Amino acid sequence: MTVFRDDVLAGKRAFITGGTSGINLAIAERFVAAGAEVTVLGRDPDKAARAAADLGPRARAVTADVRDYAAIAGALAGAGPLDILVCGAAGNFAAPALAMSANAFKAVVDIDLLGTYNTCRAAFEHLRKPGAAVIAISATQALAPALMQAHVCAAKAGIEMLIRVLAMEWGGAGVRVNSLVPGPIDDTVGMAKLAPDAASRARFEKAIPLRRWGTKREIAEIALFLASPAAALMTGATLVADGGQVLGGFGAFAMG
Repeated sequence: MTVFRDDVLAGKRAFITGGTSGINLAIAERFVAAGAEVTVLGRDPDKAARAAADLGPRARAVTADVRDYAAIAGALAGAGPLDILVCGAAGNFAAPALAMSANAFKAVVDIDLLGTYNTCRAAFEHLRKPGAAVIAISATQALAPALMQAHVCAAKAGIEMLIRVLAMEWGGAGVRVNSLVPGPIDDTVGMAKLAPDAASRARFEKAIPLRRWGTKREIAEIALFLASPAAALMTGATLVADGGQVLGGFGAFAMG
C-alpha cells in the first residue's frame, strides 16, 4: 500500500547506513520511489554496489565501518549535503549473558550504539538546516528486557536516550531526530536468528496482539513519514511498529 505521493521526497538526499539489505534496503527503495537521491552504506563493497545498482540511477553506494569514526566521516563527506539520515547498521545474535564474551557484547554495542553516534556526529554538518531529519532504527529490546539479548537491550536502550539528547541539542538548527522501533519483521536476518524454526516463529506470533509479523515495506512507509514534512513537528520521539508485541514484554519469547 502506498501512503504518500510519489514525489514527497523529490529533491531530497538521503544517507542510509546498513542500507544494503533488510529493513534498511526497503527504506532505501521507498525513498527512491518517493523521489529522493539515496546513498547506501555497507561494509561489503560488492554487496553495496549491487544494492545501488538495483535501486537505480538515483542511488549510489559507499563502504565504511560505522565503528570507525574517520571512515564514516569520510563516507559522509563524499555524499555531500544531506536532508535525511537513517542510522540502520546493526548486529545481533542470541546468547545468554554468561555465555557471551566481553568482546561479543562490545561488538554489538559498538555497531549499534557507537555506530549510531558516530554516524550522527559525523553527519551533523551535512544536515545542519531546517527540515533535516535523522531516523535511528532501534528495536523493541530497547523497551523491554529480553532473555539472551543483553547486548542488544543495552545498545538499543542507549540509542533511545541518545536520540532524545540529540533532539534537544540539534533542534535549534532545525534538525529533527527520532527513532523507529520495528518489532518482528518477516524476511530479515535478525528474525531468522531469533526465530529459526516454525515452533519459535509460532511462539512469536501468538504473543503479538495483531497475531502477525510486520513487513519491511510497512516499516519503510513509517520511515518515509518520519522523513517527510508530515512529521515536521516531531523530534525526540519513538515510533513503535511491532503489532503490539512489546506491550506484553518478551516473556513469551524465552528460549531454552
